[in-house]
Amino acid sequence: QVQLVESGGGLVQAGGSLRLSCAASGRALSLYTMGWFRQAPGKEREFVAANRWDDSITYYLDSVKGRFTISRDNAKNTVYLQMNSLKPEDTAVYSCAASARLRLGLPTATKSQKNYDYWGQGTQVTVSS
Repeated sequence: QVQLVESGGGLVQAGGSLRLSCAASGRALSLYTMGWFRQAPGKEREFVAANRWDDSITYYLDSVKGRFTISRDNAKNTVYLQMNSLKPEDTAVYSCAASARLRLGLPTATKSQKNYDYWGQGTQVTVSS
């Protein structure tokens, strides 16, 4: 089993940047496909970005492509989400998630939250206009 703890959220002005971190403990991060999801007030949780367990494939929500970057540092057992050019519509609680079942990295499966078994508690990101 793996435990996940996010950090790095906060309040930022539109156009600014934040880097979210997701620290894993309990098992090696290299075993897991990692994803970032977000949930805005009154909305369903949505996929943001994912990185296959071997760091060979990444996926992004269309609206964050070119602005967000997911990366991992297996030596630190940490996954990051670098968020640039932030917009007010990026305001949400961001959660990281881990899946040992997602091995092939097929896009539909990788973007589906039902395929992730472990979740962090989330970190709030607020972007002011």
